[in-house]
Amino acid sequence: MPSSPLRRQLALLRRPGSFRLLFTATVGSGLGTWMATIALTADLTARTESPWWVSLLFVVTFLPSVVVGLVAGPLVDRLSRKRLIVNADLVRLVVFAALVFVDAPATIILLAAVAGFANSFFRPAVLAGVPNLVDDEDLAHGTSLLQATDWAAAAVGPVLAGLIVSVWSADVVYWINAATFLFSALLLMRIPGRLLQSEQALTRGHWRDLADGLVAFRRSTALLTALVAFGLAMIAVGFNNVSEIFLAERALHRGAFGYGLLWTATGIGLVLGSLASGVLAARRDVRVLYPVVFLPWAAGLFLAGIAPSIWVAAGAMVLAGFGNGLAFPITVLIVQRNTPDNLRGRAFTVIISVHNAVLGLAMVTAGALTESVGPRWVYVVASGLLVLGGATAFALFRRERPAAAVGSEPAT
Repeated sequence: MPSSPLRRQLALLRRPGSFRLLFTATVGSGLGTWMATIALTADLTARTESPWWVSLLFVVTFLPSVVVGLVAGPLVDRLSRKRLIVNADLVRLVVFAALVFVDAPATIILLAAVAGFANSFFRPAVLAGVPNLVDDEDLAHGTSLLQATDWAAAAVGPVLAGLIVSVWSADVVYWINAATFLFSALLLMRIPGRLLQSEQALTRGHWRDLADGLVAFRRSTALLTALVAFGLAMIAVGFNNVSEIFLAERALHRGAFGYGLLWTATGIGLVLGSLASGVLAARRDVRVLYPVVFLPWAAGLFLAGIAPSIWVAAGAMVLAGFGNGLAFPITVLIVQRNTPDNLRGRAFTVIISVHNAVLGLAMVTAGALTESVGPRWVYVVASGLLVLGGATAFALFRRERPAAAVGSEPAT
């Protein structure tokens, strides 16, 4: 009797091999990274007491991924992915060990930017390599498991970091994070390089290689759908992230407790949704499933926006997180399945770059929008954007021709 999708999902972790090594490595480094994010924010705030320095910290956290996607994406396909991810871990190890010994805010920002560039190579290289570590029928399960652990780390890491910083100092968190990167690098070194990359792309010149990554989205309806539909969702994410604290404090009058509750509720939904995405994607045609997964996310934000109390809003954010947890791994899965290995790294750097750029612009816009119409309306607008994202995915997939996957790179 064939095993159920849930059993196959869990079997990936029980099975010795390279995927389990990658999973364990990303669990450790992911938890350390989320702990360090809170520690860096607290450390910089204590040293400067300036929101401008904190804003700059967040900019250098996600801006490198935009730069890498625009100018350095081909390296993820031309170079050894194993060396990229191991070296990224080693660079981040050095960064967080060095942070213990620096005091100047500008130096802290500079080191955070270096870590941001390392992150920008690590993530697309890992996502591009996963399809080579598991069988095709297990790809949805593997992707969903990796994303679920990242969301779990995002929920647990900040709490642990807050406790450690309050009892000891940010330096203790920096040392812990450095140790997680060492742990991750040692595990990743055990994965044969050929299993993360079936072939390294032949270069046609850096800028032509970069253009090939962009052209892939024009040639594939599936990739274009993931780019545009989830791009609209990223605007909603930016609106939600900025207005959430104002919803808790101004609209629902529950202060920091309410904000923390909404964050936790979202994290619970994200983990559950990510785990469920693997099961659903294994049973349903992704072209049919993808437009639908935006709807619980939209419903959750809408209900949170009109909620009469913090507890109703928290329940709504579990639903919103569940929808987000479904949509993100399936977006990754679409890119993995519709891009050849020698082009996959570029596809991920492009889509991550575009989505992060959109997120940054949305967060800037959200501040003014929240002040002008209030957080409840911002949530309602974000809900509408998610409905539009689902409708866009439906419309684009409806026009898709049978052979939608991207072929090999253009011939010279």
